[in-house]
Amino acid sequence: NKRHLLELLIYFFNLKKSAAEAHQLLVEAYGEAALSERSCREWFHKFKNGEFDVEDKERSGRPKVYENAELEALLEEDSCQTQEELALTLGVTQQAISHRLKSLGMIQKQGNWVPYELKPRNVERRFCTCEMLLARHKRKGFLHRIVTGDEKWIHYDNPKKRKSWGPRGH
Repeated sequence: NKRHLLELLIYFFNLKKSAAEAHQLLVEAYGEAALSERSCREWFHKFKNGEFDVEDKERSGRPKVYENAELEALLEEDSCQTQEELALTLGVTQQAISHRLKSLGMIQKQGNWVPYELKPRNVERRFCTCEMLLARHKRKGFLHRIVTGDEKWIHYDNPKKRKSWGPRGH
């Protein structure tokens, strides 16, 4: 994380390394995760002025910090909220919400959840439908013309339901 890299910069500064040398060492160890050479120079300038505090201070333009738990609690309360509504509630940008939802493995879903435990009448109805379709296929083959799918990607048209957020794969 950034704090660790900044603490390493202090270490290199104390070893009398230049900002460019410190940057090169970070790149060798951390690759693309390393700080830029410009950032290293800026931090070395701060160190020369006696500023060794590596904590990220609140400042204008710095994104508001919020916990995943806050976002999860809002979704638990109402999973049908839009990203814009969540952003307004948390006081952050819609883009920040989008990134956080993605990192939490959440995807937007449309429609109703289909229970996996069917009631007896639904089992019987499905069984009868299958028998009828099989008999029809034996009379005149038609199954090769049907596109089938899983309820995860084909949904019944239900315009009254809003989209909701849920974990991937459920």
